Amino acid sequence: MNIFEGHISGSKPVVADFSAVWSGTDKLVEPVLHEIKEKIGDKIAVIKIDIEKEPALKELYNIRSVPTLIIFKHGKVVWRKNGIATTHEILEHLNTCID
Repeated sequence: MNIFEGHISGSKPVVADFSAVWSGTDKLVEPVLHEIKEKIGDKIAVIKIDIEKEPALKELYNIRSVPTLIIFKHGKVVWRKNGIATTHEILEHLNTCID
């Protein structure tokens, strides 16, 4: 099991932010994810994946644009959004995943 699989395989929901350093739009996602982490705390994990450094994950999850946000629980994709998502939109989906 690799590090990424280890992160997403648990019961705690994981928000994965697939991004690239060259994307200006990605910088708009960071404050949203920070706000979500402040509101929910340790009930979730947030990880950032640079698609340039992780091309295998880019292909595995069919990442065609950045940012792409994916919520995982027990290793399964439970929600996905290509582009920018609002705090409310992400929280709405996370609240259905939190035990």
